[in-house]
Order: sequence, then C-alpha cells, then structure tokens
Amino acid sequence: MLLSWIAVFAGLGLLVWGADRFVDGAAATARYAGMPPLLIGMVIIGFGTSAPEMVVSALSASQGNPGLALGNAYGSNITNIALILGLTAVLCPLRVQSRILRKELPVLLLVTVLALFQLVDLSISRADALVLLAVFALLMGWTIYSGLRQREDSLAAEAAQELDIPEMSRNMSLFWLLIGMLVLVGSSQILVWGAVNVAQAFGVSDLVIGLTIVAIGTSLPELASSIAAVRKGEHDLALGNVIGSNLFNTLAVVGIAGAIHPMTFGYEVLGRDGMFMTVLTISLFLFCFGRGGVGRITRLEGALLLLGYAGYMSYLVLGVIKEVA
Repeated sequence: MLLSWIAVFAGLGLLVWGADRFVDGAAATARYAGMPPLLIGMVIIGFGTSAPEMVVSALSASQGNPGLALGNAYGSNITNIALILGLTAVLCPLRVQSRILRKELPVLLLVTVLALFQLVDLSISRADALVLLAVFALLMGWTIYSGLRQREDSLAAEAAQELDIPEMSRNMSLFWLLIGMLVLVGSSQILVWGAVNVAQAFGVSDLVIGLTIVAIGTSLPELASSIAAVRKGEHDLALGNVIGSNLFNTLAVVGIAGAIHPMTFGYEVLGRDGMFMTVLTISLFLFCFGRGGVGRITRLEGALLLLGYAGYMSYLVLGVIKEVA
C-alpha cells in the first residue's frame, strides 16, 4: 500500500514537472517555426497545461480503467471551476473584459451540454468520441482564427505579456519537448498504477480516485497559472486558463480516451458528476453574463463555488466511507 501511495504522489510530481518541460520545449520550438507569440500563448501553452489530463486518461482507457479516465477529465473540470476559480475570485474578484472569452464561455456551456447528452446511455462509444474530437478540431481552428483577428483583445494582450519562452537553441528546445513528453507518459503510467492499486486496496471505484486525488493533481498547472495571473491583475488570463482547460478536457481528453477504448460506466457519472459539472458551468455563465453583460465573479460567488466544491468532495468521501464499511 505504501508503494502505491508513493507512486501516486511521485507520479503527480513528475507529471507536473514533465508538463512544464514539455511546454517550454514546445513554445521554443513553435517560436523557431515562426508561430506568433499570441498563438503560442493561447494554443501551445493551453495544450501543455492540459497534457497531464490527456495522457493520464488515454493510458487509463487503454488499460481498461474507464472510471479513472472519465473521473480525471470531469473531476478536473469540476476542480477548475469550483476550486480554482472559486479560490482566485475570493483572493480578488474577477472582471471579464475579453471579447474572445465572451464567445468561448457560451461555447463551453454548449460543449458541456453535449457531453451530458452523451452520458445518457451510460457509455462513450467511438462514435461519441469522434464527435467530440471533430468539435475540438473545429474549435481549435476558430480559436486560431480569432486569435489572429483580434490582436487588440485584452486576453491577447495578457497572454502575450505573460508569455515567457526560455532562451534555448533549436536542438535544446526539441530535446526538452521530447523529454517532457517521455516524462509525461512515464509518470502517467506510474500514477495510474498507483491510483488503481489504492482504489482496489480501499475497495472504492477508480472513478472516485480519478475525481479526487488524480483530478486535483493534474489540475495543479491551472491552479498555479490562475493564481499567478490574478495576483498580477490579469483577470481574463485567469478565467481563460480555466475555460480553455475545460474545453480541452471535455472534447480532447474524453474524445481521445473514448477513441482508444469505448467506455461504459454507472449512473453516478451522469446523475452526480456530469450534472454537477453542468451546474457549475451554468453558474459560471450566469456570473459572467447575468448582470446585463457586465462580466464579474465576486468574492461571494467565489465563496459559493468553494462551498459547492467542499460539499461535492464531502459527498464523495461519505460515499467511500459507506462503501468501505
């Protein structure tokens, strides 16, 4: 049991480190390829912060652990909104000024409703997965197009300002890109092995482990970047991190996992996790559009998000206690 816990925490630590190295290498490589700084900030960095969820879920699905794959993706979405945005809003109320985010937030709501609809039959088929991946491809194309057109957008300015590409040679950037990817895959393998063993030892589902320990661990990059952004007054970037990550998790992470191995699951994924994720997304939409177009998340609303997250985690823990007992 001790070895399994060590594997979980060591895997999470290596996962975060590997994601950082992957982002550094990918950003530097993209710069050598001539990609504009804005797109590096919006696409490459956004992809890198969600890489842990993608690799963990893909490996989980390929090894026959669909609960861990879905728990990681949907648990990360719940953590991003309720914990990360809740905490950042309590630290500093968030203002939404970006035109790009005002378009992406309704898209996130529609994508979340699509995901909930796909859960109704308690499975994610390959056809479902291909739909998610097709929507993701269209969304990425639209993001790149919008990023190139709206260069004066506040999100664009904040992303360009925060972009810190390390100075390295072309060969070194390719080296860290490769090393980062290898560490991501290797640490994900260690994490999945440890998480499954812990779940089996305690007699709980791998879904719950994915929704809690693994989801929180793989969301650490978003937590760090959002808190850093809000401390600098870059509110659009803090919210953009969460919206981008949730879109990526819902479409690409679940899509890739489902394409690798179709998944079936219990009703709790629909009635508990999928519904709570949808309620949080609707709440976020109302916070940002419910004041006559004045987008803002107040400290009170941030506290409500944190209370919702605490209640959700308590419900999961009580369920685990009942299962063990």
